[in-house]
Amino acid sequence: MNVGIVVVAHTKEMAVGLAKTLQHIAPQLSVTAAGGDSKNNVGTSMARIETAFKANLATELMAFYDFGSARRNIELAAAFGEKNVYIYDAAFTEGACRAATMLQAGKPQQEINQALQKLMIKAQQ
Repeated sequence: MNVGIVVVAHTKEMAVGLAKTLQHIAPQLSVTAAGGDSKNNVGTSMARIETAFKANLATELMAFYDFGSARRNIELAAAFGEKNVYIYDAAFTEGACRAATMLQAGKPQQEINQALQKLMIKAQQ
């Protein structure tokens, strides 16, 4: 199993900035980003998320999002994709950084999930 990270934000700058940070933390990890809507405005785009899923070299993906509708678009993109996507309702930056650090260190998925539980701050709707 090869696990990568996808970050989804309402602006391209936020998504790309976090992805760069994660790649610095975990240089061997496949990290992709999707940000902004289809017209480069504030929002999210299922098509951009699908592109980020496909561009990620991993076979399984941990998805982190900033807030709100980003989660729904991740769910929709995952439903049409071929990779297993696990969505985390963790604090966006802290959750993604913790996951990247632990993946880089070779920690098992179960241990990573346990660590992320402490950062779950978003209510599922």
